[in-house]
Amino acid sequence: MKKTDRQAAIEQLITQYPIATQEDLMARLKAEGIAATQATISRDIREMQIVKSPDDRGRSRYTIFKASNQNEQDRLFESLHDVVTGVDRVEFMTIIHTLPSNGNLLAAIIDDLNLPEVAGTLAGHDTIFIVSPSVEVAKSLQSLIMAHVQTDDDL
Repeated sequence: MKKTDRQAAIEQLITQYPIATQEDLMARLKAEGIAATQATISRDIREMQIVKSPDDRGRSRYTIFKASNQNEQDRLFESLHDVVTGVDRVEFMTIIHTLPSNGNLLAAIIDDLNLPEVAGTLAGHDTIFIVSPSVEVAKSLQSLIMAHVQTDDDL
């Protein structure tokens, strides 16, 4: 398996599961059919800047260290401005409509930020569904998004 594929799998696993040790990570990789030695996993963790941090329940888990979320946040705001064609909210879900072929890319940017307002995303060709923990949080998220969406006044 190529290093980039293995590291992509590692990123997906630590995002999806509360993995706290190299042994846990190796077991998850093995369950996915990916064989890797402890030395390889250790090197991947160092290269990918994976660190342990507390999750929302206070338990330690691996996350990817981002030196500056500001750059990612700027990228999100720029993308919202450039590709979003509409935003709707239904209870605790925010629905973002994008230009064709931009749904998955924008959802990936949102996912990478690990925003507390986002419990999860589901993306397609030109639509993203964002689930928030509550109606109030979804309203806040919708306001944040709308503040960066291009309006007719911007044209």
